[in-house]
Amino acid sequence: MEEQIAALTAELANLKDATAGLNRTAAETFYYVTIPLMVLIHAGFLSYEMGASRAKNALASGIKNILAFAFIIPTFYYAGWFIYWAFPTGLSMSEGPAGISGWDYAVGAASPVGQVMGPSVADSATGVFFGAFAMFAATTASIMSGSLIERIQIVGFTILAIVLGSFVWILGAAWGWHADGWLVTSLGYHDFGASGVVHAIAGFFTLGVLINLGARIGKFNPDGTANSIPGHSLPATLVGLMLIIAGFWGFLMACVIFPGEPWSWGSGIFATIYGTPVTLSAMTFNILMGFAGGAIAAWVVTHGPFWMMSGALGGIISVAAGLDLYWPPMAFVIAAIGGVIMPLASRYVERLRIDDAVGAVALHGVVGVWGVVAVGIFASGYPALTSEGAPAISLLGQLGGAVVMVLLGFVPGYVVSLVLSKLGFLRVPKEAEVLGLDKVKVPAVAYPEILGEPARGPVTPAQ
Repeated sequence: MEEQIAALTAELANLKDATAGLNRTAAETFYYVTIPLMVLIHAGFLSYEMGASRAKNALASGIKNILAFAFIIPTFYYAGWFIYWAFPTGLSMSEGPAGISGWDYAVGAASPVGQVMGPSVADSATGVFFGAFAMFAATTASIMSGSLIERIQIVGFTILAIVLGSFVWILGAAWGWHADGWLVTSLGYHDFGASGVVHAIAGFFTLGVLINLGARIGKFNPDGTANSIPGHSLPATLVGLMLIIAGFWGFLMACVIFPGEPWSWGSGIFATIYGTPVTLSAMTFNILMGFAGGAIAAWVVTHGPFWMMSGALGGIISVAAGLDLYWPPMAFVIAAIGGVIMPLASRYVERLRIDDAVGAVALHGVVGVWGVVAVGIFASGYPALTSEGAPAISLLGQLGGAVVMVLLGFVPGYVVSLVLSKLGFLRVPKEAEVLGLDKVKVPAVAYPEILGEPARGPVTPAQ
């Protein structure tokens, strides 16, 4: 009998080890898959932005997008990931209630010169988590990128992308997208799908830059009325928007915490980043209803293909913050409101003589704020955290969080772009803008036959 008990005990131990190994591999694979899905977002922004540019600027628009992606990876490795774990409680870098923040925790979990930020067979989580967050960071820069097309210097844009992607938004994520974040523990702030910490911050950072960058030549008349400057390929823009939406399934998938691991909130169900329960089923209902509500409403209001597709993305952004909480018909209504708000906000920005080439301030900034506030209107009373005595979600808390996100985006965007403008690094010379940035800054031509250029290789700047 004792031998049988010993054998059963050993078999049970082996079974537990095998199950734990399978769960660990499943969790690692889950986040690994989100990364190429999120790369689709950047393929989408690339197509979207190049299509929205005139033919003479198409390559320059695409190149700055790819450069931003490339520069953010190392800068986020050396700074951004550490910021997320060090600053949730504020600038003091003290430890939060959950014990997963502060200077000491960040040194152990995210030091760029530490052993943890490298390959280890004992650690199957850090690399894929870092990768997913790096994609979030690159998304913020891509949101900004399209608004600035056809007149920004590549070096100036790259600096702005690094500041936004590796420093600014991740500070907002530490405050409002972390279980120890002071906005969460003090105000009950809830932003499951990053309507505020990604979209609102990036949108209002962009607004700050646009004020200093100025409008494209010919955009506004002396009386303040605006002229349309259509891009060279609306089909490319529409395809790009659809790719962004496809990539957002990976973005939102990466917002959940896989169960059953030492770093998980529990063993039985997916959780939000705050530890509250969520299912992929609930997300699926609301992502699809958000897409439909935003697209339909924007089409009804504008009858424009560009705004229809932008409305689809705006609908998802509208419901993202409360994606884990909404009833699907409610998500449809919230998304439809976002689809109406977006073109109206874009027209208002234009009346201020601000040239936002793709409407990112409205689509990501204003609609991102709407997404945050909507949680306070439609989902107040839910617990913000699973811990005992945690604050509840409230309209006041969501409004406070929205104000923080707007200021955290706008102020650095305005200040850094103002400094770059004073140094001569922000805007290209007038002659270069008229000639086209592809010839002057790349230098190459996207469509040599169409633009009357011989089919030859790139020319040098001197030529």
